[in-house]
Amino acid sequence: MASASSSSAKVLFDDSKKRLCARVAINVNNLGSVARQVVRGSKSNELLNQSLRNFTQVDIVSDYSAQNLNKMSLILQHVSYHYDAMNDSCHHLDYLKEQVTAMER
Repeated sequence: MASASSSSAKVLFDDSKKRLCARVAINVNNLGSVARQVVRGSKSNELLNQSLRNFTQVDIVSDYSAQNLNKMSLILQHVSYHYDAMNDSCHHLDYLKEQVTAMER
């Protein structure tokens, strides 16, 4: 159970990282476009504003991603605790079965 949760959490972490990297790559390309337009001198203000909006969005997305990663880490930790408790309970069941069998004799 814990391994399934661990692997799904890892997939979610990887997915968040990939999306963040994709957004950063888009904004780096946008920054290159802005630099070219500044050199040419046409519509540089519009492109700078658009680039600023994109970077702001990436900042917000990265904050949300960091928060989500922290929440997923806590969830994974709690699932691990529950798994350990259930596993411990299973071991106690074997002991209780032995005691009941001994009492029935």
